[in-house]
Amino acid sequence: MRLTQEQIQAIQEEARKAFGEDAELRLFGSRLDDARRGGDIDLWVEVPLTPEEATAAEGRFYSALQRRLGEQRIDIVVHRRGAPNRPIDRAAREQGVRIL
Repeated sequence: MRLTQEQIQAIQEEARKAFGEDAELRLFGSRLDDARRGGDIDLWVEVPLTPEEATAAEGRFYSALQRRLGEQRIDIVVHRRGAPNRPIDRAAREQGVRIL
């Protein structure tokens, strides 16, 4: 996994602040491959929120991560708990590493 422990901790802390303690957070994509270089930070989060709450929380989360991690390419995929799974949701669950 190509994130430092400090980066992981910052992501966890900001996810809890934005989405609450019941959120599930996974890192997926190219940052899981230690042999690669670069790439954006792909985060998948499952939340027990309404669509409006989830959208607002996603914006807060993204802004907080930019402040804490510096300008980075960060992709956040939000899945509302109980909603139908999209292909990206299945891929993140199967291939991603849970970090919260």
